[in-house]
Amino acid sequence: MNAPIVLADLGSLIWEPFRDGVDVSWLYRNGERGPAAAYLRYAPGARVPHHTHAGYEHVLVLKGAQRDRNGLYGEGTLVVNAPGSSHDVVSDDGCVVLVIWESPPLFAEPF
Repeated sequence: MNAPIVLADLGSLIWEPFRDGVDVSWLYRNGERGPAAAYLRYAPGARVPHHTHAGYEHVLVLKGAQRDRNGLYGEGTLVVNAPGSSHDVVSDDGCVVLVIWESPPLFAEPF
């Protein structure tokens, strides 16, 4: 059995670019289309462009807030996006979220 992943300090994470103004720190991922979990760190005003969910996406807002066409989600909010749903996401003041994908999102815009 594999050991659990335990992270107590967001400051100790290793970040890499994900989208303009958005960095990612991967907890795990299973290839390009398999399940994945990561922290996303949005700079103020950063956005993740329009994308569609092939599987469930769970987003837990840890710091700050993000919004999409359905609402504004502050610290402690858990958002579950169902398969087939689509949106773009913006963080006006910056945020950090934990995201868990059943299958990574499909982006309309290339990386």
